[in-house]
Amino acid sequence: MIDKSLLDEAASLLEEFRGAGLRLATAESCTGGLVAAILTAVPGSSDVVERGFVTYSNAAKSDLLGVDPALIARVGAVSAEVAAAMARGGLARSRAEVVVAVTGIAGPSGGTPSKPVGLVFLAGLRRGGEPLVEQHIFVGDRAGVRLASVRGAFALARAVLAG
Repeated sequence: MIDKSLLDEAASLLEEFRGAGLRLATAESCTGGLVAAILTAVPGSSDVVERGFVTYSNAAKSDLLGVDPALIARVGAVSAEVAAAMARGGLARSRAEVVVAVTGIAGPSGGTPSKPVGLVFLAGLRRGGEPLVEQHIFVGDRAGVRLASVRGAFALARAVLAG
């Protein structure tokens, strides 16, 4: 069951996009499609949510979003650069006007001293613009990090929409 406050946030975001006449796509890694799932849990979301890419593996990021494998090898999948590349790829491979991308380490394992569990990069991009990238360190268990990432993605989508 999805938390009612998160569904309310999703409904509000969808209404803002609807009012602007814009569609949204998602490019997700550590959230595994949760951003799109929560958006599409709202009735009538199909006029805003254009598509979602779940690119959990590095190969999927390259295959589905066109992220350069050399970039992933150089900076790691959990990085500002890869988040921005995921956003660019999501926009290039969709009919949406805005894309939001998420890559991070939800845990409980996989963290390192330089990239701890909870480290998440979000990128938002509007067609014709430049990516807006945010770095967060969310505290909590795996579910908590993923839900915080969804909330962060919603906030970033709003910021991109506002310009």
